[in-house]
Amino acid sequence: MMRMPWLGLWMLSAVAVAAHAYAARDQLRHIVLSQCLPHWLQQHDASPCLRVWVPASGTQDGYALLADGKGGAHLLLIPLRRLVGIESPELLQPDAPNYFAAAWQAREQLAARASHALAFDAVGLAINSRYSRTQDQLHIHIECQGAALHAALMQEAAQLNEQWMSLQIGGDTYYARSVKGAALERVDPFALLNGQIAAARGHMGRYTLVVAGVRLPDGPGFALLARRAVLHGGEALLDSTCAVAGR
Repeated sequence: MMRMPWLGLWMLSAVAVAAHAYAARDQLRHIVLSQCLPHWLQQHDASPCLRVWVPASGTQDGYALLADGKGGAHLLLIPLRRLVGIESPELLQPDAPNYFAAAWQAREQLAARASHALAFDAVGLAINSRYSRTQDQLHIHIECQGAALHAALMQEAAQLNEQWMSLQIGGDTYYARSVKGAALERVDPFALLNGQIAAARGHMGRYTLVVAGVRLPDGPGFALLARRAVLHGGEALLDSTCAVAGR
């Protein structure tokens, strides 16, 4: 009979721990909606975010740009609407905002964090799988390319085309393809992954997705890289110290 109070305390403690863990995984959304967006709407000041963009269609299609708390040249693009992650079906709707295009446009802010100009093929964007992320609000990592990613793309740039191929980077095998052009406004990486890789269709949450600037033989373009990721996502291919860009 004396054990019951201890059992009750243990259950309360377990509930408290679970609640704390849930709150921690919603931290980015809390910062954006409780601080950045109200500051922007009331004072035209995005702090603690670097930028808040609200289109004429309303906040549901907007996004915020936030410096990652770990420091360095590392930014996060975070939609204002509730999107859990890469598996959110709203991302595949024809009228979905192009978050990757918006993230790519943040290169100037990234260069300011790096304290020097960044070449087109030094920057990368990444979104982690549901199993390798720490936040349950969609966010795109904006950083410089890591050494392994940059070297692999330089070596294989001439082989990349619009067909997905295998590409080894840092001991992991990625699906990889190229997209021509210097901007992403007409490119939907989410739709390309879901529509062209059969195993990803209906299982987007299992995949990590990386978009990286690359110098193709006939001009600037992008490399799209995807793979199933459990332990670490595409963010691991990026580098907030911008060591490659500083060479």
